[in-house]
Amino acid sequence: MAGSASTLSIFNLSPVFLHKAKPISFSEKRSTFTCFSSKKKLGFFDQILDYIEGGPKLRKWYGAPDLIEKDGDDLDEDETSEETETRDAVLVTDGDSEIGQMVLLSLLVKKIRVKALVKDKRAAMEAFGTYVEAIAGDTKNKVFLKKALKGVRAVICPTEGFLSNIEDWEGIQHVVLLSQLFAYRSYTGIQAAMTSNARKLVELDENAVKASGVPYTIIRTGTLVNVPAGQQGFSFQQGSAAKGSLSKEGAAFICVEALDHVPEKGLTFEVVHDAEEIVDDWKNCFATLIERHAEEM
Repeated sequence: MAGSASTLSIFNLSPVFLHKAKPISFSEKRSTFTCFSSKKKLGFFDQILDYIEGGPKLRKWYGAPDLIEKDGDDLDEDETSEETETRDAVLVTDGDSEIGQMVLLSLLVKKIRVKALVKDKRAAMEAFGTYVEAIAGDTKNKVFLKKALKGVRAVICPTEGFLSNIEDWEGIQHVVLLSQLFAYRSYTGIQAAMTSNARKLVELDENAVKASGVPYTIIRTGTLVNVPAGQQGFSFQQGSAAKGSLSKEGAAFICVEALDHVPEKGLTFEVVHDAEEIVDDWKNCFATLIERHAEEM
């Protein structure tokens, strides 16, 4: 089974996914500031991030209110009772990481309510404005963790180290974990030593979500690399994650796509860039992955 990453439209003011089988190449010149050479072609996420970071002007175009940061401790805010709580948000952990921002942008163009765990709340608010509910704090703190998960129906973890902190999974309907476990296990020497802690964390996360009783999707990737997804295809063959690689753009795309295909219990699969065959139907693609996973259990 193989496929190709899709891209999104940012040149109209109603951003939606275009035809998923045919990525669009953006060659328009940009007027926004950038730290890249003007001759270098930027990936889709770099371009849309420049638009998001337009700040007040962009928010004015969309009719969003001006950015106002609340004073005081977020943990002291009045909370709606759990009985009347609406769970319609997707929580993205490590939202200010490179791949975390790619996931956030993909969710935004789908007009999904988004919450993001970040290290620098002010920077996140300046970048995303009112489109993302940025929250910062200690995820090992039970009170903060409860607030972070308030109103959340699904969680996307583009990096490791969050899921093993959760004790109360009530209300969460789906968890998507981007795991480099097989890639970490394939490393040797200095590379293995440098990623040993990350390996332990992702092992804990995988075990935690499998024991949670919440439907989950574990996406085991090859080594994540900073290259445009472009026209590259996807291979879902077993054993591929230990040998291949996957672009961060492609990984972000698959994380968001997984939200629309919730398994009954759980789904684990490997993915890397490899084959050139295009996925014409992601619904069918995930259905096949879920069926294959069930047969292996």
